[in-house]
Order: sequence, then C-alpha cells, then structure tokens
Amino acid sequence: MNDHSIPTLQDPSIAARLADKICRTTAAQVTPEALQWAVTAVVDTLGVTYLGAPEPCTTLLLDTPGIGEAPGPALIFGTARRVSMLDAALVNGTAAHALDYDDVSGTVGGHPSAPMVAPLFAVAEAEHRSGLDLMVAFMVGVEVQHRIGRGVNFHHYTKGWHPTATLGIFGTTAAAAHLLRLDRQQVAVALAIAASFAAGIKANFGTMTKPLHVGHTARSGLLAALLAQRGYTSNPAAIEHKQGFLEVFNGRDNYDIDKMFTDFDAPIGLDPSLGLKQFPCCGSTHPAITMMLRLVKEEGISAVDAAKIEILAQRNRLPHTNNPDPRSGLEAKFSIQYTTARALADGAVRLEHFEGKAHMDTRVRALMAITDTREHPDMPVDGPNEFGSEVIVTMRDGRRLSRRVDNLVGRGPDNPMTLEELREKFTDCAQRVVSPSQCDAFFESLMCLGTVDDIATLSRSLEVH
Repeated sequence: MNDHSIPTLQDPSIAARLADKICRTTAAQVTPEALQWAVTAVVDTLGVTYLGAPEPCTTLLLDTPGIGEAPGPALIFGTARRVSMLDAALVNGTAAHALDYDDVSGTVGGHPSAPMVAPLFAVAEAEHRSGLDLMVAFMVGVEVQHRIGRGVNFHHYTKGWHPTATLGIFGTTAAAAHLLRLDRQQVAVALAIAASFAAGIKANFGTMTKPLHVGHTARSGLLAALLAQRGYTSNPAAIEHKQGFLEVFNGRDNYDIDKMFTDFDAPIGLDPSLGLKQFPCCGSTHPAITMMLRLVKEEGISAVDAAKIEILAQRNRLPHTNNPDPRSGLEAKFSIQYTTARALADGAVRLEHFEGKAHMDTRVRALMAITDTREHPDMPVDGPNEFGSEVIVTMRDGRRLSRRVDNLVGRGPDNPMTLEELREKFTDCAQRVVSPSQCDAFFESLMCLGTVDDIATLSRSLEVH
C-alpha cells in the first residue's frame, strides 16, 4: 500500500466499526440516567478547569509565543479572553488536569472527561451547538475511550503509557467528530489520524507535563476531526495495522480486539468504573484515603492514638504513588503515604493540604514515619478490580483496626456525590478565579447544561472580567 492508497469504509477496521456507531448515535439512544450523569461529569470538569486556570502549567502556555494570540470564538475559562478553537482546547484542557482533581475511570486507567470537555465547548461555541448536542458527543467520547480501554488494559497502563492521553485521544476525536457532524468515512479517517497523535508517558507524572498531556490530547483530538472534515487522508486500519497503535503501544498478544466490541449494539451509557474525584490528588490514592476516613469516622481514632499504619494497595496503584517523602505539594498528590496520613490527621483531604508548605506538616510527617506501604498479597494484578486498598492501624493500646475495599474509583453512579457535595467542590475550585456569588450562578447554569439551546450564549455568561 502506498501513502495515498486508503482503504474504504467497507474494510472491517476498528476505526470503521467505531465510526459506524459514532454516526448512528443520537440523543434518542442515550438513557436519561446516562445523560444526567454526563452533565454532572462535565460540570465537575469545568469546576476543576477553573481551579487550574491560574496554575503555572496553564499560564505558561498562554505566555508561550503563538498560543492564544489570535482572537477566536472560544473562551479561555476563568477569563473573558477568546481565542481559536485549537488554542482553547490546549489551554483549557491543560487547566482541567492541572490539579489532578478531574474524574477517573478504572477501565480507561485515567481521566476520561478532561481531554474532551475543552474541545467540545470550543466546537459548540463556534458552531452554536446545543447543550444536548454537546452532552451526546461527550457520551460518545466516553464510550469510545472505554471500549479501547477494555481491549488494551491493563498491560497498556502498566507498560508506562498515560491512558488519559493515549486512549483519551480516541474519545476526544470521536466526540469532536460527532459534534462536528462528520460522516462515517470522515470519522474513520479522524480516528486513524488520532492513532498517530497518541502520546503521553507516566515518567512525567508529578510535573507540569502531565496536565500538558491532557491539553495536547484535547487539541490533537479536535485537530484530527477538523483535518478529516477538510479531506485529510489516513489509513482507517491504523489502529490494528501490524505497525499500528495496538502493536506499537501494547505489542503482540497484549490486547484483545473482541473485548472492544462486546455488547457493541447496546445503547450508549456510561461505564460503571467512571467516578468523580472527591479528593484533590491522584485517583490511585483514593481507596486508601477512603478506608482511613472510614476508620476515623467509624472507630473514632485520631493521629495521637496510632502506633503503626499499614497501607496494602493493589499493585498497579503503587508505582506512581509510593512516595514516602514528597518534597512539594505536587509530589504530595502522588504520595499514598502523605494522603492517607493526612486523612487520619485532619479527617479530610482538601485543596489546602497540597498548597504552600502543607506537605511538611509535622503531624503528618510523624504519621508517615510509622507507615509501611506494600503490595496487597491477595488483590488481583490484572482484572476488573484494579483500585483496591486495605488500611490497617495498630493502636497504642494494641488494637489492630482495618478497613478494605477491592475496587473504588471515585464517586460513580452507584455511589454519587450529592448535589451539595458537587456544589461545594465546584465552589472550592472555581472561587480561585470566580467571585463567590458568580460561583453559585455558574453552578446553577451549568447543571442545566442539557437544556441549553446555544452553548455560545451560555459561554458569554461564563466570562470572568
């Protein structure tokens, strides 16, 4: 095959099969429960985008020559500034993941919403799409990410790829393509372009480059869709090609295409592993935090009572969180020792616990000094339950108290955050750049996102002057 010989859509490629479902999906095929959960996920993502807007990883992007210089239709959240769709996707996408507070998915092994919300808003503003249009496109993107995730994880995650980026690119491209109303051939081409745009390694966790992965993915997914819309070419078999995405990223015998298409004709829903982050730190620390908080609440223990702490985590939770001596707030977000000790010391894990010199708190450091962290001996290494931890606290009086959870990925549909918890998180995040009175107005408007006639109109009400 030469560079200009492109398979037709009749070829049974992965991209073509996904394109068919993407293009067939309408609002009528989306369950009301999935729609409401999707609105919640998008609003949560916008909240953490406001939180990340003043962070250096975001402001440095805006200070980089060539980025955000040309005016356009798309809002940079937390400002009144409007730029091109691609620049808004890059900057807002980076902001969405700046504080690692965005939603998570065990199936994806990362954060499915952050790469998608920024480009979808940019397209919806430019094309005057409705809130329902945006939400259906969002759910299409979630579906595509999870289908590919089922086929490549958890080898893909363990190998060192950052799935938020390397799998998120396919969801972002699918979502943008749906909102742009591309035809089947164009969608297949866009997904194949996305296979070449996939990038992101876990070696850069704990640095500004991690959220940049998300901004890059947001921009690249939108770019793939825009290029396909204009007639760009690619090989629709690029995902399963012998030198394509699956072989290069996972390797022979380390993926399962059949798993991607299980129940393929089922209505679009949301994967049960999708959950909002209740704590502003790496999702892999959340099972241990939650178990410690249960001990605090149910057993009434306090930091002064603890003689020893044991954290037994599912093996895949440890490579990027086993950090017994974090030297910055950012490193503390990826320290299972710090976050679990903080839960015991304060009965909560909040944004303020990762700011300034909070990570050097002597009370928390004392608890970390008596903490032993290791792999759990009987939590499966490769299976559906990947987010598990057991926390054991030996008390000074000799009692040994423990709590265990085998799979806890954020606050999902089976264990949702209440409306007030959502509002509290949104306000805690958005008030970094939005006045308290505006926070409440923004939250109320955004929770009605599914009924908005024109996102461009809503966007004007979200400007921060």
